[in-house]
Amino acid sequence: MSLNAAVSAVTDRVIERSRPGRQAYLDLIAHEAETAVRRPNLGCANLAHAYAGTEEDRDAMKADRGMNIGIVSAYNDMLSAHAVYYRYPELMKVWAREVGATAQVAGGVPAMCDGVTQGYAGMELSLFSRDTIALSTAVALSHGTFEGAALLGICDKIVPGLLMGALRFGHLPMILVPGGPMPTGLPNKQKAAVREAFAEGKAGRDELLDAEIAAYHSKGTCTFYGTANTNQMMMEVMGLHMPGAAFVNPGTKLRQELSRAAVHRLAAIGQRGDDYRPLGRCVDEKAIVNAAVGLLATGGSTNHLIHLPAIARAAGIIIDWEDMDRLSAAVPLIARVYPNGSADVNGFEAAGGMPYVIRELLSAGLLHRDIMTVAGKDLSDYGQTAVIAEDKLSWTPVGDSGDETILRPAAAPFSADGGMRILSGNLGRACIKVSAVERERWIIEAPARVFSDQSEVQAAFKAGELERDVVVVVRFQGPKANGMPELHKLTPPLGVLQNRGFKVALVTDGRMSGASGKVPCAIHLSPEAIGGGAIGLIRDGDIVRLDAVEGTLNALVDPAEWAAREQAATPAPAQGMGRELFALFRQAADEAEKGASPILAGAGL
Repeated sequence: MSLNAAVSAVTDRVIERSRPGRQAYLDLIAHEAETAVRRPNLGCANLAHAYAGTEEDRDAMKADRGMNIGIVSAYNDMLSAHAVYYRYPELMKVWAREVGATAQVAGGVPAMCDGVTQGYAGMELSLFSRDTIALSTAVALSHGTFEGAALLGICDKIVPGLLMGALRFGHLPMILVPGGPMPTGLPNKQKAAVREAFAEGKAGRDELLDAEIAAYHSKGTCTFYGTANTNQMMMEVMGLHMPGAAFVNPGTKLRQELSRAAVHRLAAIGQRGDDYRPLGRCVDEKAIVNAAVGLLATGGSTNHLIHLPAIARAAGIIIDWEDMDRLSAAVPLIARVYPNGSADVNGFEAAGGMPYVIRELLSAGLLHRDIMTVAGKDLSDYGQTAVIAEDKLSWTPVGDSGDETILRPAAAPFSADGGMRILSGNLGRACIKVSAVERERWIIEAPARVFSDQSEVQAAFKAGELERDVVVVVRFQGPKANGMPELHKLTPPLGVLQNRGFKVALVTDGRMSGASGKVPCAIHLSPEAIGGGAIGLIRDGDIVRLDAVEGTLNALVDPAEWAAREQAATPAPAQGMGRELFALFRQAADEAEKGASPILAGAGL
């Protein structure tokens, strides 16, 4: 089927806007492919240092008989999703030897858990951990001793950070190697109900803790469709995984064989062979548009309205929220996964998962088929299901949806559009995800209650001060202010107010979690308060209108009074938990729509 006209037009728009930066990037990686330091040309003392810890592989490395694969790992056992990586390097070295290659751990990158830090001071390091990961990836790959790399990461900031750093070494082939989601525990709907009961004082801490542990109970990715699992979706539609690798559970034969196949495939796509597939060529404008389409078609995390532009910039590509908005109008919502439905990602996988999504979107002309993937001739190979047959890995055509309450054909979607909107008006420019919001709540007009910290909102809720129609405004939450922590802990109290029949909305220059759901939230508002944004002019009692139908966000204040107002005083920078060490990042970060990245802004990318 021919490419959808709207997808084609947005792709052309991205290509034209990106032309100078993309050409500069391609020139860079071509130059690196020809002239960068490479293992055979290193000095003898340099090579001796590189080989000193590799007794078993030293002879093969010395003879330079095959690819040396750098492993960049986000392993730690505090993140359930990354705990599975404990033995991966050991196994990957064995799998590399099977095809005449070698592998070394090039370096580790930090990997913090937003689930642990949500609502606490450590969360203010979260977004900038992505840029720290990008820098760490660059350090890991800087030794000139690798002809390819395997990137081991899954969760929220980790995959974007790995890609941002790895793309600066885009002349090398690279494959993302996921670990898979934990088995299903306590259903998400029951977990959310206990959270709301706790927020109302109807459940105790012990009951809440038991519910949370029953939900997050094992090694593997959390099973709701938040940022971590949206990462895995994106890597599939960009062709950066082995096909079908995203949502296979850890500890299974299929998971092991997909990881083994990734190592074997990486050894086959290096510069010395006849199937060279450098990362910088795989991640092109079409792949970035595919990622955006996948995000919209599956109701993925709003965090990728920040992360995808940052990934794109690292490859010389510019995509903006206007592109996302135009795509959203054309891309149908074909998946409902919690918090946009009742099923978790295991239910999604059982219903057909990413192979079904990719096949449907390709058949409808909504994805670019002709991209350079790390495996196969084009993206159509990702529309097949990975299976173990006769003890060997193979792929088979995906069938019909196994559950149409979770996955539907593109011709009969849950919604005709992708459920994301751009809002603009006298408060600036913001995003809203409406795929999980009831249609009657797409327009909220109510008095504002203004806060500068999410803990203040929780205190006001507990004191009964928000028992009315209200637009909760939380400012000084942008990247320059405090690193842009997610405001996920506001979801239960706002949900409770909405359940009580009040008209409720959130307006913030900060982020909500990828698991944000049923309350209308205007997020990532730009310019942020600390940069002189209009959110700093709002006062308690101002009528604020959020209209996701028309795409507007306004304070209904007399223009003369609005123009005369002074900005709210900026809170003093917070100290402790290492936040002061990130002051340089906060000062250098650019706006959310560009990716909120201090390192990309500082590099002039």
